[in-house]
Amino acid sequence: MLKSPINITKTTEFSLLSEIIDHPLRAFRTAGSILLRESYAAPWAISIPHVDELSKFLDIPSGALAIAFHLVEFGRCRVKTSDEDVELSTGEIVISFGGVKHQLYQGKTEQPQPIENLLAGGPNIQHPHSIPNSDCTSLLCGVFIIHDSALNPLFSALPKLLHTSLSRTGEMHNLSGVARLMAEEIDRHNSGSSYIVERLLEILCAEAIRSYCETTPQQQPNWIRGIKDPIIGRAIIEMHQRPGADWSVKKLAELAAISPSRFAARFSESVGSSPMVYLTKWRMNIACQILATTKCRLDQIATDIGYENTTAFSRAFKKHVGQPPSDWRSNRSI
Repeated sequence: MLKSPINITKTTEFSLLSEIIDHPLRAFRTAGSILLRESYAAPWAISIPHVDELSKFLDIPSGALAIAFHLVEFGRCRVKTSDEDVELSTGEIVISFGGVKHQLYQGKTEQPQPIENLLAGGPNIQHPHSIPNSDCTSLLCGVFIIHDSALNPLFSALPKLLHTSLSRTGEMHNLSGVARLMAEEIDRHNSGSSYIVERLLEILCAEAIRSYCETTPQQQPNWIRGIKDPIIGRAIIEMHQRPGADWSVKKLAELAAISPSRFAARFSESVGSSPMVYLTKWRMNIACQILATTKCRLDQIATDIGYENTTAFSRAFKKHVGQPPSDWRSNRSI
């Protein structure tokens, strides 16, 4: 007997979003680091390299990305990429999930300071004390270190530049509170402050993402649009919670009390991929987490995520990740 659709639709959008987002957020295994906390006098400009160059410069481990973020504590500035030019003012943050090369600037200046020079101890030649009575901007810049993002459905749905305000209203996030605690902890210089700041950075990243997921309307098919659909969202939760189950389009459709053809069409229209393709990628995401953080045997991993044997698992893993699971694990241990 099919389950009543009431069991699906009674979940509120808020609780559904909160439950679904937990899984991919945990998969990021986010860490964070403050790079700069400086003031600048107009005109000024700082260049930030592509995520690959920045990750290499910061010696980020293989499989992780250094995602740059910039928070305006006071004043205003602009963030420019090859495609966008965004204005930031006090209390606003931008996160470069696209990893593209970009500039922070205010006013016209001929040559931006590379952030690598500033991080290597180079002088801040655009400090406001050098130009009295000038228009000043105070910035807090850093990186969120995110692991194995390629198969994470949440990461693929995020914009190249996520721009939000700390004061943005919403049920799911508390951006202003996290940023305030972080600034206070940085100013204290107490023992253990660096550890606390790192944890607050992890929360700041999660809060910014939740703010985006909650408040941004989605017109094009992607994961965030899918999880806002109560029927598709519930199916995604089931796949996340029981990735090793013997799922099929028919079984997933039974959860929603609709026909398999209607469910498959609705899933593809919302998420942008078929249910089974989505399931396979999520299973590979979980496999990457297990391979990177445990010494679990391949046959056990295969069973846990729904494959009958190691051969089938290895074939699927190589197709989606680009190399056999044993080789992938060895490369992560370098």
